Formats: sequence, structure tokens, C-alpha cells
Amino acid sequence: MNDSASRRVRVRAPELVGKGGWLNTGDQQYTLADLRGRIVILDFWTFCCINCLHVLDELRELEEQHRDTVVVVGVHSPKFVHEAEHQSVVDAVERYGVEHPVLDDPELATWKQYAVRAWPTLVVIDPEGYVVAQHAGEGHVHAIERLVEELEAEHEAKGTLRRGDGPYVAPEPEPTVLRFPGKALLLPSGNFLVSDTTRHQLVELAEDGESVVRRIGSGERGFTDGSADAASFNEPQGLTLLDDGSAVVADTVNHALRRLDLASGAVTTLAGTGKQWMQGAPTSGPAREVALSSPWDVALFGGKVWIAMAGVHQLWTYDPEAGTVEVAAGTTNEGLVDGPGAEAWFAQPSGLAATEERLWLADSETSALRWVDRDGAVHTAVGTGLFDFGHRDGEAGQALLQHPLGVTALPDGSVAVADTYNHALRRYDPATGEVTTLATDLREPSDAVLVGDDIVVVESARHRLTRLRLPEEAVRVEAVAHRTRRAATEVAPGRLRLDVIFQAPAGQKLDTRYGPSTRLLVSATPPELLLKGEGADSDLSRELELDPAVTEGVLHVSAMAASCDDDPANEYPACHVHQQDWGVPVRLVEGAADRLPLVLAGLDEGAAGDAR
Repeated sequence: MNDSASRRVRVRAPELVGKGGWLNTGDQQYTLADLRGRIVILDFWTFCCINCLHVLDELRELEEQHRDTVVVVGVHSPKFVHEAEHQSVVDAVERYGVEHPVLDDPELATWKQYAVRAWPTLVVIDPEGYVVAQHAGEGHVHAIERLVEELEAEHEAKGTLRRGDGPYVAPEPEPTVLRFPGKALLLPSGNFLVSDTTRHQLVELAEDGESVVRRIGSGERGFTDGSADAASFNEPQGLTLLDDGSAVVADTVNHALRRLDLASGAVTTLAGTGKQWMQGAPTSGPAREVALSSPWDVALFGGKVWIAMAGVHQLWTYDPEAGTVEVAAGTTNEGLVDGPGAEAWFAQPSGLAATEERLWLADSETSALRWVDRDGAVHTAVGTGLFDFGHRDGEAGQALLQHPLGVTALPDGSVAVADTYNHALRRYDPATGEVTTLATDLREPSDAVLVGDDIVVVESARHRLTRLRLPEEAVRVEAVAHRTRRAATEVAPGRLRLDVIFQAPAGQKLDTRYGPSTRLLVSATPPELLLKGEGADSDLSRELELDPAVTEGVLHVSAMAASCDDDPANEYPACHVHQQDWGVPVRLVEGAADRLPLVLAGLDEGAAGDAR
């Protein structure tokens, strides 16, 4: 057995249980025993989470290269109430092109068995059914691929590796005109341009919102400029018009902005390298030389194209005149903090709408409606943070949304919100400070555009545009409030040791060439919860002190570690940044645990007492 195999901690993997059953398996139900002999990678995800979507894309190449030895199983573990509905999971699996089995776990049973604390989390199970690695966050696939190669060699030699086809069964394609459309744009001609996200195309529809005028893009995932037939996109979303009459497209999974010449149908690239922005990369410069991260929407405001950079919880701008991009607001920390742009926190901004004085935005993970003023300062109109959501009208300070993805400025100065997970169209009026409901019984609305006295809604999960008359009166809806479905972690009041577990992957070492290679940032909601331990430091372990008078709250933990390939012969080793943000709901209980371990990469050996 090689060195790394003999050092490896192994813990027996708990069974895979989910009340919603299995998807993408041709109705076959599976247990871990059925997968024995294969290397199993569990991907704990939820479809609202942009980092989870990044990991889905990171895994595609690994799945392809090791398809006869590796089985990826998505364990869908909901944050929002809507995500616990089985049909919503079925839709998401198709929407995001998930090509592996998915276990629908609406009650978080398997999440709890594996002691998962963050979306996304990857767990590697060897062919004998033991957990050998756990990774929180994105950017770990290079390390997992190396581990997979080790496990293949080790278990081939032992005779415990079983090669062959996996359990994935592709669903039948549906013949709809649109498939999970994302955003829409009213063209000067009166036609609509729609991002047909799951089909990787743009579609121009006639004024009726149904008849296809033309399709732009090959329909295959790709990143190719050229004519309408030859160009390719990868899950495009947001659209806006430039002053020259062309359209800008947020090409989300290509991490790029594209330009569509509306006359010829030709597509060119305006911004992005095709690679995802990672910590430490440039945040400004020539647009084609700077990486972006899941741009979800675009809007023209103050002469620049503002970008809802969902992947890093920021707003960026693209300057059409100078051909440059730069960060406009946000720190990359996930949360809800107002103030000057450089200090504001966002959580997956996903919808933009500009007026003369304000840039409105749907900040989806905080279920918030926010806005940026002409000076670049950030304000919140509706929403309180990452963990409170629901459908409640009334005064904005207590109103609730559920993961909105779109926002539309209305002629009277109010704003319509595509309240996606409530299947509703909501309205916020700055003049009165009131939130009302305009329409219900929509299916995952993700955007809306004004057409005269009508509003045309992108009804994403019904694969269509739906025209509504802007109502004089709001619809009455029974108020519902929710908190995140995760159970709070019980911890002792007073001293609490926070340990972020990071073990550099095999063949790598911590990168200390330019100083400390790790960083830990801790804060709390409410702030009074933390008597000691707030702030940033380079040590991944910290003594916290929790105020016994504050019985529950949320610990916000952000950790980063950089590692490089450990090969003395290589003058320029490849380096990798591992980063994750956790929001850990805690309840203070006398006699509960006085240690909180969070796994960034590796296994918590302090909890592996039953290791074999």
C-alpha cells in the first residue's frame, strides 16, 4: 500500500437516505451497497446556491474522464422551502444539465448523517464503502482527481475496484419552444429577446411572445464567437441594450459578457476569459483579460454596463468606451451589509433594473430587494439576511421575499420583483414603503419586462412568457414566514474552540512564499453573540467567547487556504486557493459541545474515533 493510502483515515460511510427518492436513474432506487466497488463522490448541493452550480461544472470533466470507475451522486439538500418540493428538484436537475444520479433529501437526513455544514460539500467514498475525504466549497476538483487516481490504483491492486457503466439514465427531452428561460429583453422592434438558458441559446420571439423569429447559438455548450448558427453559449442569462443598438448577454457559465449584433446575429466576446475569477486574480483591467464569475444579469446605468456578479457576491461594471471592467461594490463576503460600495456585502445578486437615479437589484440568497445610488452607496429596501424568507406583504421592514431573481422598474417609480421561489410577482413602492403582491400562480418567475400597460413575465419553470395586465389592486396573500431548514448546532455558552480543518491535498503543501497562506474571518448575527474572537487572522483555529445572554444566532465563518504542488524540480508550481463561507446557526445550551469543527478539506480526525 502506498504512503498516502496507509496514512488515510477511513470512516464507514452512512447509508444514502432521501424521502424524495432517486432522479436520473430510470426510477431505480439505490443503496451504498449497490455502488460497492466504485469510487463514489457525494455532492451535497442545493439549486439556489451559485457555489453549488460552480461545482456541478467543475465535476463534468472528472465524470467524463473516470466514467467507468467514479459515480457522482448529487445529494440535494434544500435551504429554501421551495427547494424541498420534489418537482422543483426535478426541474433543477434538468435546468442545470446534471448528468449523474441525484438523491432528493428534503428532510436533510443524509446531510445530518454526514455532519455536513455547508453548501456545497463533496465527500469521497472508496470502493469498500469508507469515507476518505471531505471538502467544503468549490475549487477542490483537482485534489479529488488526484485522490481518485490513487484509489483506482490501490483498489485495482486489491481486486476491490469494479469498472463498468454507472447508474445514470438520461431523461427524455421535452419539445417546448423555450426550456427554463432566464431573462427577457424588449427590442425596439417590439419583439422579445429571451435567454433560453438550458438550451444554451438566445431566442427572438415575435410580439405575441410565442412565435419564434430566430434562434442564436448552436444549442451546444461552448464558448465560440461567430454567426448566429456557429456561435455558442453556456447557460446564458441577463440581457441589456447598448446605446449602439446591440445587446449585451451575461453568458453565465462561460463567465463572460457577449455582444449580439441584432441586425446580423453575429456574436462576439466583450469581457471575460472563459475562466472563473478566483481569489487573488485581477479585479480590473482590459475586459478580455480579466476573469469574471457567473455574471447573472446586466443593466446600463450611468453610462456603464453593471454586472450582477453572482459567483463572487459583487457588482462589477463594464465600460463600453474604454473596454475595461472593474469591481463597483461588494467585498466577496456573502451577507447583507449596506454602506459605501467598497464595504457592502451581497449574497448572489441575480437581477438588475436601472432608473435615472437608482440601480435596483434582486439579492437572491438574502431574499432581498436592494439598490445602489448615483454615488455608489448600497441600500436595502426589503430583506434582513441569509436565513429569513417567506411571503409576507406590508411595511417593507417586516415584509418577506423568497429567493427573488428578477426586478423591473415600473413607470410610477415603484418596482416589480420576480419573487422566484414564491411563484409570485411582488411590488415595492418607495413612496409608501409598502410591499404588495401583484400576481400569484406563476412558476419560478425569473424576470419581467414592461410592454405598454402589460407586464410580460419569464415564467421559467413553465418554459414560457406570460403576459399580465398590471393590476390596479394587489392580490391578498396569507402571510407565511420561514427560517432556513437547517437545525441549529448546539454549543456551550462561554468559550468555544473553532477549528477549520484543512489538510493540503496529496502532492501539495501550504503556499508560504509570500507570507501566511491561510486566513480566517469570523463575525456573528447578532453581533452581541461574540464577546471575543471577531475579525480576521491567519490562524485557522480560534478561541471564541459566546455571550450566555444571547441564546441563539448565526456564526459567519470565512476561511481561505492556498496550497501549491510540492515538486522541488518545478520552478513554477501550480497553486490552488480553497475558500468557503459558512453561516452556522447556533443555539447556546449548557453542557453542549465546546468545539466547533468546520471541514474545508480533509477529515476531522478529532471526530473520527471509529476510524478503521
